[in-house]
Amino acid sequence: MSSFRIRPRFKHRIEGTKPEIELRIKEALTLQVKQFAYDQLPDHIHIKIRPEDRHVWSPQLDLSFEQDENEVIVRGLYGPNPTTWAFFFFSYVALGILSLFIGMWGLSLYSLDQDAQVLYLIPIFAAIALILYIVSQTGQKLGAQQMFDIHHFYEDVTHDKIIVN
Repeated sequence: MSSFRIRPRFKHRIEGTKPEIELRIKEALTLQVKQFAYDQLPDHIHIKIRPEDRHVWSPQLDLSFEQDENEVIVRGLYGPNPTTWAFFFFSYVALGILSLFIGMWGLSLYSLDQDAQVLYLIPIFAAIALILYIVSQTGQKLGAQQMFDIHHFYEDVTHDKIIVN
């Protein structure tokens, strides 16, 4: 986990059953109550930084469990708080759609030999997208240590080295 990726993930196979693995992780989380919090849904555990230490950029790990004969397939997905993820996603979508429509409108005006100064908005939107990207990368770096902490916690619980894609 030395490089920064958008929502890194992993797939890990562990010997045992789903209830055993879930219980092992929950018991370890109970011992780490000063560092982590968690939510559980059927076949899912969300590991988060405890609320006192959480900030906008704090990561969380979503673990999903699938039984496969005598082993469990654990799929992990790291990501920011869903509201943070949604904000950046919809900001990029909005900038893309605005650029598309401004481009069509501006090129229509240009083809009619009218003033097409509206096309100057497209580089402004690109600059805003670049600023959003820089802010997101900065935020990802601010949450990197917490992400490493969650990852090392999971590796300690499973007694295995996990390769993140």
